[in-house]
Amino acid sequence: MGIPLGGMTLPIGTGTTTHSTSGAFMRHDAHAGHHGHAEPVGHEAHPPAHSPGKVGWAMAAQATLHCLTGCAIGEVLGMVVGTALGWGNVPTTILAIVLAFFFGYSLTLRGVLKAGVGFRTALRVALAADTLSIAVMELIDNGVIALWPAAMDAHLDDVLFWGSLALSLVAAFVITVPVNRWMIGRGKGHAVVHQYHH
Repeated sequence: MGIPLGGMTLPIGTGTTTHSTSGAFMRHDAHAGHHGHAEPVGHEAHPPAHSPGKVGWAMAAQATLHCLTGCAIGEVLGMVVGTALGWGNVPTTILAIVLAFFFGYSLTLRGVLKAGVGFRTALRVALAADTLSIAVMELIDNGVIALWPAAMDAHLDDVLFWGSLALSLVAAFVITVPVNRWMIGRGKGHAVVHQYHH
């Protein structure tokens, strides 16, 4: 049984399986639709690494420790040089702060430059990542030493010199950790440099 069309007879109701063009299009659309829904699900499964409010204390502590390393090198070196040369409290403190910023930025620059970026870009990243963190550390560090009785007048062979310096760095670390956590949670601070460490 069939329908005559232009001298040809199209079979209807036979046992032969026919493949309609519309059916092919429907299957193709369904297949395309299946793939169309797969990509968003994949993207949702990988949320941003530094989502606001989801930054852990361990990450903040690690960023602070990285910053503290450079600050400690500069701070200790500045205090040792100033004290050995017999400088007064003000020039010694200024030298320690300048060296703390220098070594703090230098450690970040070294890591970013290893990622293959240019020096100017790496410098901007280091400034954005470390400036506030180093500033807070230096404020706490030098504040503790300045307020510690006789700490600024201690000599290199005095236990007070090294003890006050060590405790000031510990205090700077403890207070700067929540600052870095707040900054990383908002995509600032060491969140800027994180992408260059992969």
